Amino acid sequence: MKRTLIGIAVLIFLFSLPLQFQYLFQDDEVTALQSQETVVDEPLSILFVGDMMFDRYIRKVADVATGDFILSCIVNELMDADFVVGNLEGPITTNESVSVNSTVGGPNNYTFTFPPETALLLKRHNIHLVSLGNNHSFNFGISGMKETHSFLSSAGVAYVGGPVEDQAYLVEIKEIPFAFISYNQFAERGWKIEVDEAEKLIRQYTLTHIPIVFAHWGEEYLPATDNQKELARRFVDAGADVVVGAHPHIVQEYEIYKQVPIYYSLGNFVFDQYFNEEVTKGMMVKMLFSKDGFVSAEVTHTELTKDGRVCPRVL
Repeated sequence: MKRTLIGIAVLIFLFSLPLQFQYLFQDDEVTALQSQETVVDEPLSILFVGDMMFDRYIRKVADVATGDFILSCIVNELMDADFVVGNLEGPITTNESVSVNSTVGGPNNYTFTFPPETALLLKRHNIHLVSLGNNHSFNFGISGMKETHSFLSSAGVAYVGGPVEDQAYLVEIKEIPFAFISYNQFAERGWKIEVDEAEKLIRQYTLTHIPIVFAHWGEEYLPATDNQKELARRFVDAGADVVVGAHPHIVQEYEIYKQVPIYYSLGNFVFDQYFNEEVTKGMMVKMLFSKDGFVSAEVTHTELTKDGRVCPRVL
């Protein structure tokens, strides 16, 4: 208020001068006052994407056409965000794939390992944070998880989920502090936090960070369950600003609960499922945040193409 009164006084003084003297002050004083009036905090953008799987057919495509081809028609959307988060549906290891050319429905068909260059592929495409809190991260055991951590860290990609000590990832994006909290419905005890522990983590960071929950939950290929809805609302009641989910491999419904957006499942982002239309459809959600929290969300619909790519889908 004091600055505003001084500004008004300066303007009155300037306009009371004869015209031949006003120009002496205009460039510096008036421009400075105008710039003070137009300073506005720009919201930052976080883009959320769904399940990413780089084995089986996707690995074969990348071996021939490179991994960049898989993300080639969605790269602009990825690069346009300040921060990108997605679910990495398996470990990054030096092990040979057992799922390539495996029998559909057989045990090896669902045992994933992604090639080491996957970490750099994520980095090149502006993916800053991946969730490892899912039912495939331990497909190659603890050693596979350790390799995953090593490859991601070397590439400069952060991770959350997996071992209990990795259930929260804290980061400042454009000087705004965020806490990304992982909840994995499918991990065995000792490798996950329970619901009440997740609520405790959310409450812990509410006063200092913007808490965002990334959950792996629900039933594959089905709408959001009552259990998902109950959990999401508990997370919001604990103080979460946003809740985003993965695992069902289809886009599930979303809702606003107590002014907080809940996206139960974003569906597949990079995957080789084509057996019906629902599994080929996904969505990316670009959310804007200010220092006070969530501002707005914009959805981009995606589709899996049979050449291995993920592309924007025209409705």
